[in-house]
Amino acid sequence: MTYTRRAFLSTISAAAVAQQAAKPKRDPDVPYVPTTEEAVKAMLKLAEVKKSDVVYDLGCGDGRIVVAAAKTFGARGVGIDINPVRIQEAKENAKKNGVTDLVRFEENDLFLANFHEATVVTLFLLPQINLKLLPRLREQLKPGTRLVSNTFDMGDWKPLKTVEVEGGDDEESFLSRKLFLWVIPEKGR
Repeated sequence: MTYTRRAFLSTISAAAVAQQAAKPKRDPDVPYVPTTEEAVKAMLKLAEVKKSDVVYDLGCGDGRIVVAAAKTFGARGVGIDINPVRIQEAKENAKKNGVTDLVRFEENDLFLANFHEATVVTLFLLPQINLKLLPRLREQLKPGTRLVSNTFDMGDWKPLKTVEVEGGDDEESFLSRKLFLWVIPEKGR
């Protein structure tokens, strides 16, 4: 075998290993659909994010919500996503925006992750995933923690506030157009 052929096969093997390593441990619960920039701003405004907050985005995708919270308000943020490709994009986004000292991104299953330090949690998941996650949110989050969901509600748990977001006329215009706010109640309520 010649050197160039060996080098080529070695490169192909390394690429295959890297591609395999970039796959999530299991299939994501929701498809990746980025939150619009208008909705990001509206979600942070609805949650009344301030510098003292710790913003967690469950299913963070490219990290745009926690990056915006850090860049706009100086808040600390944590993004959790099961997809390593999204986590890499989020880290690059944080670096590009100069907020790596305020945010971190964790490749993790949101049903196994620890997010107890959050004062704000953002979601853009599907209704059935919100409902499946709700017991963990109520268990881990402190009373007073603000919870904002993009597009989908929490079933029978009525939001404190609902906000409409201006959006485009594209085929997915129903997404990122409605936001919901809840506040975690005192235990036993």
